[in-house]
Amino acid sequence: MAALPTSIFPDISGSPMSKPDPNEGAPHAPEPTQVDAEHGAIPETGFLGRAIDAFGIVFAIGIIASALILLNEVVLRYGFDSPTIWAHETTIFLCAMAFVYGGLYCVVRNSHIRVVLIYDLVTGRAKRILDAVISLVCLFAAGFFAWAAFGMVTKAVIRPGGGIHFETSGSAWDPIFPALLKIFLFVVLCLMVVQFLIMAVRYLRGTPSKGAAK
Repeated sequence: MAALPTSIFPDISGSPMSKPDPNEGAPHAPEPTQVDAEHGAIPETGFLGRAIDAFGIVFAIGIIASALILLNEVVLRYGFDSPTIWAHETTIFLCAMAFVYGGLYCVVRNSHIRVVLIYDLVTGRAKRILDAVISLVCLFAAGFFAWAAFGMVTKAVIRPGGGIHFETSGSAWDPIFPALLKIFLFVVLCLMVVQFLIMAVRYLRGTPSKGAAK
């Protein structure tokens, strides 16, 4: 009896007669992962934004310094019964300066908390226009607060009679930290106004976003 050709029977045993898979045994390519954007000022902020971003390290060091000052105060107070009169006010001043600068720092990094329900629905030129509108609104808000801060500065620095006298804390040490903090707040708000203006202009000109720049 003649043997039937084996090609008419389906291969269900997984034997070597089946066609080999060219990809079998080959290493699998890893799934693509999303790479986080590089930290730093966004391109729309320009040179001023890069300078503000770089200067942030100064206030980060100030936070560390405030922690060390408090540690020193604890040791002196409870270890040697010799507390200082400057530690608490200096710590408050350093932290307050960092918090004030943090608002400007977040502007140049575009890291403020925002509601993106509408923002995420638009792309391209529409998103750039929306960014410009947001920057202009923030510009007027920062300008209003800068005007209010200027009033505080004049009261903290100029006497009613016209002389110059920096406002002090009124404590035993009595530093001029209140006046310095109000002056710093005014300067930061003025820088914020300029920064928002730069961002609005660059958004309208179509400067590529941070992701597109890459």
